[in-house]
Amino acid sequence: MTQLSPVKIGVVWERLNGLMDQVAETCVRTSFSSVVRENYDFAIGLLDARGRQIAQSRRSVPSFIGTMSRTLTAMLEKFPIDRLSDGDVMITNDGWLGTGHLNDITMIKPLFRNGRHLGFVGSIFHTVDIGGAPSPSAKDCYEEGLNIPVSKILIGGEENGLLVDILNANLREPEETLGDIRSQFSAYHTCSERLFRLLNEEDLEDLEAFSDDVLDRSEASLRRAIAEIPDGTYKDVLTADGFDHPLDIHCSVTISGSDIIVDFAGTAAQIEYPVNSPMTFTQAYSCYAIKCALDPGTPINDGAFRPITVTAPEGTLVNPRRPAPVWGRHLSGHYMPPAIYGALSHIAPDKIIADCGSPLWNVYFNGRREGEDRPFVKMFFMNGGHGARPTQDGPGCLSFPSNVSNQAIEQFENQTPLLVEEKALVPDTGGIGQFRGGNAQRLTFRNIGKEPVTVTIRHERVDNPPRGLLGGGKGSGGLDLVNGIRIAAKSQTRLGPDDRVTFQTPGGGGMGQPEKRASEAIKTDIDSGLVTSEAAKQDYGYSA
Repeated sequence: MTQLSPVKIGVVWERLNGLMDQVAETCVRTSFSSVVRENYDFAIGLLDARGRQIAQSRRSVPSFIGTMSRTLTAMLEKFPIDRLSDGDVMITNDGWLGTGHLNDITMIKPLFRNGRHLGFVGSIFHTVDIGGAPSPSAKDCYEEGLNIPVSKILIGGEENGLLVDILNANLREPEETLGDIRSQFSAYHTCSERLFRLLNEEDLEDLEAFSDDVLDRSEASLRRAIAEIPDGTYKDVLTADGFDHPLDIHCSVTISGSDIIVDFAGTAAQIEYPVNSPMTFTQAYSCYAIKCALDPGTPINDGAFRPITVTAPEGTLVNPRRPAPVWGRHLSGHYMPPAIYGALSHIAPDKIIADCGSPLWNVYFNGRREGEDRPFVKMFFMNGGHGARPTQDGPGCLSFPSNVSNQAIEQFENQTPLLVEEKALVPDTGGIGQFRGGNAQRLTFRNIGKEPVTVTIRHERVDNPPRGLLGGGKGSGGLDLVNGIRIAAKSQTRLGPDDRVTFQTPGGGGMGQPEKRASEAIKTDIDSGLVTSEAAKQDYGYSA
């Protein structure tokens, strides 16, 4: 196989990254849903002929990066490459083969150049509605919506009419979901056209030599970073709110030379409510946490995951058996990074962050459009405070480990009979410490329509707030209110005309001893309104 020079590798790498971003923007410009268009809850990935992920769009959701190649493996078991043609696109939303729940649709297209199989382009996007009765109290995955088995949505360039009919018959807003699916088709066309041009210009027959080199370099870089940490096994236990009782997540991180093993033995058993995290999702966020902490600056691809092994007993909260309900799998899966960072906090304190105000908060609003005899289903993301960092405060309202973007309030109001009356940072909600956790935010929505609106929430960090690390204090817990009255954090309620629902997200945890916080930083907090004078005096002994 032809060896490529480091200069050639660098040039092709940068061009592929730019290409993936261009492809992603094609999706954004042609998408129908605000979840893709504004929240960027999607990903584009390029995989080589052996199914190894090479590159992806920069704004890709971390879990999608970590699951795409695994989903392709399952797809190729049903459709080997000799049963695929240039115009085919495979599809599935199976939670155990994909990203962990039915609302994420994975599609992958094989790429052929002059009759030769070159690789794959894949995409994953979140659809708000996937049919069924999305409920925080669903008892199995069958209640959660339509499961699309591994199949072909495009066959020889033509849409699979039966599959399209099934989607139309099961979704409340099929035109939005199908519109997003078709936007991926246009992105694939952009990808293949520009990728082939890139290969011609760089005088490359295929991606194999490039892929081998880049994946090996990413692996070597992470291995060097792991080897700098002392060998040993480091442990942490954190408590999730759960559904009707708290759930413990046990994490042990074992360093052995340049290998790292993350094991969740001891974690609570799976439960009958939709907070279980399938292993694909658990693995993705575990690998992401390690990459962010130990080797954040090098390319993210399948090579970067080779030194990492993630294990969890089957039948647990983080590796459930079918048909466990998994709609809210992020309510457990987003705890993977803080559990890993808690384990590493005393041996790598300069590489980790305190607990964030996540798992990510969101809310589903559904009802009927006034003046139109059709339903609407819309989702709104809300970020809690970011955990403090080793040398800086945590930002407010910044999501980690997910990285979805905020939606414009005006755009949301245009799509629903809801008025956002308040969106504000909440003082004194970030955990205290040498470095303060990010503040929580509060949002209030009022139903200004004439018809009731159903509100479905599934929120964490209410009973067990984000922890501080290394002497830092915990952030504030979350809060959900309807007309000023507290409601359960995992519940469904109806807003009548003029009713209000308020969400206050959790604050991020602090880091380091509070007595080490600089007085100038405390004064700045007070001046900005993030901390009150009373809290500064109580927590830090500060008086102006």
